[in-house]
Amino acid sequence: MPYAHITGWGMYVPEPVLTNDDIARLVDTSDEWIRNRTGIRERHIARENEFPSTLAVEASLKALEVANLAPTDLDLIICATSSPEYIFPATACIIQDQIGATKAGAFDLSAACSGFIYATNMAAQSIRSGSIKNALVIGSETLSRFVNWKDRNTCILFGDGAGAFVLQASDSPGGVLSAVMHSDGSGADLLTLAGGGSRHPATESTVREGKHYMYMDGKEVFRFATRVMGRATLESLDLAGLTTDDIQWIVPHQANYRIIETAAKYLKMPMDKFIVNVDRYGNTSTASIPIAAVEAVEKGMLKSGDKAVFVGFGAGLTWGAMTVEWTGAIPAKKHVHPKRYRFFARLRSFLLRVVRLLEGFLSRKEL
Repeated sequence: MPYAHITGWGMYVPEPVLTNDDIARLVDTSDEWIRNRTGIRERHIARENEFPSTLAVEASLKALEVANLAPTDLDLIICATSSPEYIFPATACIIQDQIGATKAGAFDLSAACSGFIYATNMAAQSIRSGSIKNALVIGSETLSRFVNWKDRNTCILFGDGAGAFVLQASDSPGGVLSAVMHSDGSGADLLTLAGGGSRHPATESTVREGKHYMYMDGKEVFRFATRVMGRATLESLDLAGLTTDDIQWIVPHQANYRIIETAAKYLKMPMDKFIVNVDRYGNTSTASIPIAAVEAVEKGMLKSGDKAVFVGFGAGLTWGAMTVEWTGAIPAKKHVHPKRYRFFARLRSFLLRVVRLLEGFLSRKEL
């Protein structure tokens, strides 16, 4: 049975930065109030022409470059997102087209902020089953589009960004060692975006009632998160046959510094073993874990041979954890340039649209 290794990683965040002082001009809050309750100082906000797919493409091409893997070698693309561009088609399909992954299946996965763990586990299991060899897993969000900038309970928390992992099959031990996924739908109403689905399709009434903004019961979500973060970490470690003494890093979902602190106390681990960057990005939902992991690698913290746990929680309610042995890129004989495929991907997409147009014209003519 092959092992599923994380061989590539990349991240991308929009350039515009929204500070706590900026938010204080919109609602009754302050930099001190936000930092004391969340640990957040600033977050990145997508421009009008930036979407989950555009952020994801940038992160994905960086991950493919690290892995030295051509987009045409991908078998599967999973995009975990809480802010898809459409109900359908899947954002993953748009990404597939834009990077030129000509033979990859693609789908979106919806598990809120736990989505990246769910998606990485799905990709790893597909590799370990032998059905695929190469997968791209992405967490990409533009949650700022669903924030009510008059609601200080939510507008202070969320930012935009994308992170991506390449997973590849290998006969060498390592990679994804274990994973756990859980859910509790009895708490579905605690963190929700009610409008836009088939239950509350967009109408004048749903817009007027604010159903297209995120709603969160902050106190209940906080209590839920502090209960499950530590437990899921220990559960994943137990499945891998490890303990907290065996791991070098915890990479948690970056929702709130106080939640991460509580998890550290539960696990009886020092905070310097936790990768934390919530102060600079806020809660980027499915993108938060890969963004934190990428920064840890770039800073020389997360290194080949290290064992780490990724752990997160989110709406649903969902939560999960994954234990990995970080091994890095698989050595290759030749160097590929994934970004060069972008031009050919655009050309291919244009030509396919022309072909469909001609086919439609000819079929009407035959009728």
